[in-house]
Amino acid sequence: MRLRLSVIGTGYLGATHAACMSSLGYTVVGIDSDSEKIALLNSGTLPFYEPGLEDLLKEQLATGRLTFSTEFSALDDVDVHFLCVGTPQQKQGLAADLTYVESSIAELSHHLKEGALVVGKSTVPVGTAQKLATTLLANAPQSDLAWNPEFLREGFAIEDTLRPNRLVVGVTNDRAESILREVYKPLLEIGTPWIRADLPTAELVKVAANSFLATKISFINAMAEVCEAAGADVTVLAKAIGYDPRIGNKFLQAGIGFGGGCLPKDIRAFMARADELGASQALEFLREIDSINLRARQRVIDVVRKLIGDDLDKKTISVLGAAFKPESDDVRDSPALDIAAQLHAAGATVKVHDPKAMQNAKKRFPSLIFSSSVEECLTEADCVLHLTEWREYRQLDLKRIKDLVKYPLIVDGRNSLDREAWQEAGWKFHALGRADT
Repeated sequence: MRLRLSVIGTGYLGATHAACMSSLGYTVVGIDSDSEKIALLNSGTLPFYEPGLEDLLKEQLATGRLTFSTEFSALDDVDVHFLCVGTPQQKQGLAADLTYVESSIAELSHHLKEGALVVGKSTVPVGTAQKLATTLLANAPQSDLAWNPEFLREGFAIEDTLRPNRLVVGVTNDRAESILREVYKPLLEIGTPWIRADLPTAELVKVAANSFLATKISFINAMAEVCEAAGADVTVLAKAIGYDPRIGNKFLQAGIGFGGGCLPKDIRAFMARADELGASQALEFLREIDSINLRARQRVIDVVRKLIGDDLDKKTISVLGAAFKPESDDVRDSPALDIAAQLHAAGATVKVHDPKAMQNAKKRFPSLIFSSSVEECLTEADCVLHLTEWREYRQLDLKRIKDLVKYPLIVDGRNSLDREAWQEAGWKFHALGRADT
């Protein structure tokens, strides 16, 4: 008899994990306190955008293996429970808010059958798992807890779940590892590396990985600042150092920095936890990483002022992109949307277009003008900002859209557009970290 699985929390991580585990042949029930979200999921509709996931959701619902519920009582006969609830940054301070994690564990502990395994996937401060294990043992002494961090990239969630580049499991005994090996057997059979760790190491892996990625992004953005001052080209610099196998070319695209629901809050929570542990100096560099990242956004605003004048009143600025990255509708801590809002606050008329994130962006900043088409967004613009590297923005008819704007000026905040093509079409082109030509 195959193991029965549950997923607690059906946000981006949980919904993805539930559908993917069902596609491996498991019976899966997803639990969430949000009845509206559960109704959407049971109808085959995602409350967010992720390429291919809605089709997979509908396919798995049709098999009867996948269901969603608001009732923890639906978990009474489940063997393995995956904890996938959010850990947002606290409103006061940098630390992670563990409210949802702690309340879920407390409720779940009353619905665990003997021998059940609880597997944390949420990103939590190191030491959290051990505290949760204590709560579990108090109410369900025959249960066990493991930690299995997620490494999903928005836009590639299905691939990262079903064909991950590694599986990290934090366990305290062989039985827990054995159960997880059974759950992930289909992934191990395709050669996925398996790393057994203790609980604190497993908790640290995710935040350490995100801190390293954030460091690479902020490093190349710092180099972009130097390149601008020196008249150098950061794209050529990045290409040159990327050939060094010790460095690699991933995450070396200079621009407006990182955002989203993971990297910013994870590095801040990591700093807060290190401070609690008396190891704050070890992560002091992350403060500068965060600062460089936020400064990249301000640099775009400075560039706009330099190009069209300090007084932004009566200026129309078109912003291409609102999501923090392409193939996503996530606007949490989005550099693109932050820049748009700051320009609006400075007096500019700001029009925004995004293929998928418009509704979320409107909720966040309703005072901005949201255009249903690129053409509408560009009409009568004094300056165009390219801030999210959607493919469709690289495929625009440059000569045709030139006739729409008031002045053909493009600022490439992601260094992903073809500068020569834009210039040949009659546009003035500016990119961060590159001298104007």
